[in-house]
Amino acid sequence: MDVTNNNIVAVDLGGESCRVSLLHWQAEKPVIREIYRFSNGPIARGEHLFWNICRICEGVDEGLRRCAAAIDDPIDAVGIDGWACDYVRLSPNGEASHDAYCYRDERTVAAETEVHEIIGREKLYKLTGTQLLRFNTLYQLFADRIDPLERHLRWLNIPEFVMYRLGAHRFAEFTNATHTGMVSFPNRDWCCEAAGQLGIDLAAAPKIGPTGSVIGNVTSSLSHLKPFAKTRLIAPACHDTASAIAGIPATGDDWAFISSGTWSLIGTLLDAPCTTKEAFRGNFSNLGAAGGKVCFLKNVNGMWLLNQCLAKWRSRACEIPLDELFCACSELPAPKQLLNVDDPEFLVPGDVPTLINERRKSEGAAAFSEDREGMIGMVNLIMHSLAARYAQVLAELLAVSGKQIRRLYIVGGASRNKFLNRLTANCTGLEIVVGAAESSTIGNLAVQLTAVNGDWSSRVGVSYDHVTSWAKRLLGC
Repeated sequence: MDVTNNNIVAVDLGGESCRVSLLHWQAEKPVIREIYRFSNGPIARGEHLFWNICRICEGVDEGLRRCAAAIDDPIDAVGIDGWACDYVRLSPNGEASHDAYCYRDERTVAAETEVHEIIGREKLYKLTGTQLLRFNTLYQLFADRIDPLERHLRWLNIPEFVMYRLGAHRFAEFTNATHTGMVSFPNRDWCCEAAGQLGIDLAAAPKIGPTGSVIGNVTSSLSHLKPFAKTRLIAPACHDTASAIAGIPATGDDWAFISSGTWSLIGTLLDAPCTTKEAFRGNFSNLGAAGGKVCFLKNVNGMWLLNQCLAKWRSRACEIPLDELFCACSELPAPKQLLNVDDPEFLVPGDVPTLINERRKSEGAAAFSEDREGMIGMVNLIMHSLAARYAQVLAELLAVSGKQIRRLYIVGGASRNKFLNRLTANCTGLEIVVGAAESSTIGNLAVQLTAVNGDWSSRVGVSYDHVTSWAKRLLGC
């Protein structure tokens, strides 16, 4: 097959928006077009938060139909990545039994406590190497135990479920599986010891397979469209952060990354997991990466804080354009007191401006006013607090991993935030390299290109070096 003639679709599911992008080639040069974008977000129903799975699937289908309309040639492959942790339970006929719980739902608060009473935190970390976060799939599946009918239903993480609807077999892609908090890294399989102690039914879990696996062909109604007649379904790095890291065109071993969006994921690549006592105390996560690498990282609350503030101000009809906000912030000094951006109260939907003011008052600082000046001051506080937290995590990361870092790649939607990038450079002292805002799409496509051109092993899937080479080519490096 001519390697410059692969037409490929990458779908990137995000908690706020979902994107369907088409790669095709003109004069042997890659052309990537965003064909369709649709909004997404959790919906409140009673006391719980859910994702509207039907709406997500309909949006993906619409994007794929538009891709078929945009090109006359066959589409070789489709791959889907998205946020991790959340999953769909399957009814006996293979449909979604109900909408998926959102990871921010508070049902896992009690579940987390119970899990750690059964398996100590340090032992659980030693078994799985995953950052202990209450929204991990492990805690969600444990919370499902209260429903005896539900807990034995088969399940799939959301990106793999959407591909399953299109014609894929049941499959858990390795990078996404590791984010569940239930995978034994040395075995590259589900951790039977943790599941057994917690009463989680692994018979309901899908089989784990490598990044870049061909998991079927499009056989849904879309297969009647000529471009999708022989389209393969390829599992990219289904965890969107792993795809974003696959989209970084870096070589060498002197770099770290921040995948900056709703969450900021701060880390570096390792050749093997690190589960030392120091890694446990720092609560670092070992997650799968393309080519058998390990994303050694930590989740930090990211643009969620800012977005929640903007939503509240918008509801009060007092919104300020972001460019204007950041320009005004650049004229202000650094705040004397910073926020703990990872405070659990800031992780759930709510009136974040009021929460910030309450926290400041409890610490003896003045509350921000509700006028324009107060809004600018609050945004300045959030940005400085994030940059300081980034520097703190990176310092811990270097101490634990023993790596020497010179460059910091920032990718994702918030990589375009020049004000935050400048603050991050000042706090870390590192060279900042701004990568692609849609790095998950680049990495998704790079993995698929590697797979369709045969650079694949049965154990780890696609070759890391070949994925990086494709990412460079897609970015014109």
